[in-house]
Amino acid sequence: MNEQDNSWLARTELLLGSQRVENLKQAHILVVGLGGVGAYAAEMLCRAGIGELTIVDADEIHITNINRQLPALHSTIGESKADLLANRMLDINPDLKIHCIKEYICDEKTDKLLEPNYSFIVDAIDTLSPKVNLIVKAIAKGTPIVSSMGAGGKLDPTRVSISDISKSHHCPLAHMLRKRLSRLGIKTGFTVVFSDELPLPGSVIAIEDERNKKSNVGTISYMPAVFGIACASVVIREVAFTEA
Repeated sequence: MNEQDNSWLARTELLLGSQRVENLKQAHILVVGLGGVGAYAAEMLCRAGIGELTIVDADEIHITNINRQLPALHSTIGESKADLLANRMLDINPDLKIHCIKEYICDEKTDKLLEPNYSFIVDAIDTLSPKVNLIVKAIAKGTPIVSSMGAGGKLDPTRVSISDISKSHHCPLAHMLRKRLSRLGIKTGFTVVFSDELPLPGSVIAIEDERNKKSNVGTISYMPAVFGIACASVVIREVAFTEA
């Protein structure tokens, strides 16, 4: 882009200053999971001027995604979430360095995924085992990570908080995550976005024969977006205000 085209970041620079915008431009962020939470996190990072993004998700758009997921439209059913978001973000910032990984990140693939030196990781995985594995290996490598807890079954955005994992409470996913990590000797040391609102009764149903999922959780349009935006805010504030 030419100098005039870079004016799309003028309001961000007015808020943060030129050096902090430059910090964002120099950052490489990994976003794993591009559902209701991850897609909004990725777009907010892009619109803030992050210079390089790696986005990871093997899923395609399903009609049930339309109520809450950013790229989900009737016209995009069956298309790759990663491809849709990559094209959308390049339309926001044509200078963005974007890497798409259209795979399920299970245990044996996490090490390869974490080979680059990321500035920060956003964990928007909704399945416990790969979520734990990503967090453990990010901590071992010393890469900062923010992890989204459960946005489903909830309605009140004012109950959403950002804190260390040790301070999360009244969230079933956070409870299971703390329990699993505690067995591995991890009780603190990374940031989570969670809500202390209990899931609405009847909002969770068990399912069978669906890959990587044991239940479906009722969702409303805005709650996953709130979680994703909160995750992006953690990354943007940490990266922008890091001293060189």
